[in-house]
Amino acid sequence: MASNAIEVDNLTKCFGKFCAVDHISFEVKQGEIFGFLGANGAGKSTTIRMLCGLLQSTEGTGRVGGFDINKQPEKVKENIGYMSQKFSLYEDLTVDENINFFGRVYGLTNGQIAERKQWVLGIANLQGREKSITRTLSGGWKQRLALGCAVLHRPRIVFLDEPTSGVDPLMRRKFWELINDLSAEGITVLVTTHYLEEAEYCNDIILINAGRIIAGGSPQQLKQEHIKTPILEIQCSNVIEAMSVIEREPWALETSVFGTRLHVIVQDEKIARAKLPEVLTISGVRLNKIDRIIPSLEDVFIYLLDQESKKAA
Repeated sequence: MASNAIEVDNLTKCFGKFCAVDHISFEVKQGEIFGFLGANGAGKSTTIRMLCGLLQSTEGTGRVGGFDINKQPEKVKENIGYMSQKFSLYEDLTVDENINFFGRVYGLTNGQIAERKQWVLGIANLQGREKSITRTLSGGWKQRLALGCAVLHRPRIVFLDEPTSGVDPLMRRKFWELINDLSAEGITVLVTTHYLEEAEYCNDIILINAGRIIAGGSPQQLKQEHIKTPILEIQCSNVIEAMSVIEREPWALETSVFGTRLHVIVQDEKIARAKLPEVLTISGVRLNKIDRIIPSLEDVFIYLLDQESKKAA
């Protein structure tokens, strides 16, 4: 069995009376891509800062690469790579100067920096642009350069905090190809994101809400274990009106908007298919198509949030 690169035990961080991270526990195996998912403000970045040795926990602890995050924060920092959601680069420096700076911070020799620089320029597709000022680069290029700088010293564990925020879908996909390459080399990657579709690339996932873990497992496990009733995708003329109508029906357990379509979790598919044309037509909504679909991670997350709100009510 693979050893654990990260172990978290009842980790908690409170700011006054506000508890940003509330007694969470999980393990990350060496070499896996581990997704830490939740909406903005869920506690993801606070957790990352504690695991990187940048913030002391209020309660509980964690071990990263075998080092205690509270007692040995400097050892933790020496053995990880970290990329924040703001790319962690110096905007006024050139590409070359950023790579040199981070190489010296990590204690690399000039020879090591020169060797690794070619690798960074390659993954960032910045050969020939070494003298470009970093702020003039596109978001996608900055992102790839920042990842290269974060792993310049070949750490065994890398933390990526919202690394694809504000980057277009094509560049997000290319960035995830780089993450997969790191994992293939045995590097552990813990990545936070609020793009639920990105979680499909992860080996394991934790879903966090209001500082608490609400579910965990592989993408397939989450889909299979939490939503056992049918999900119907509805294509119609007015999704907002349709949602308002369907939510009032007893056979509709959960209704969510997905772009120009609706996803409806139903207790009985046969009853729902029979009733949908009737209730939508009465409300002046044109029904175009009904399909049964496999739940997405977004379906699961919305469903779990709904269950949490019902518990709190």
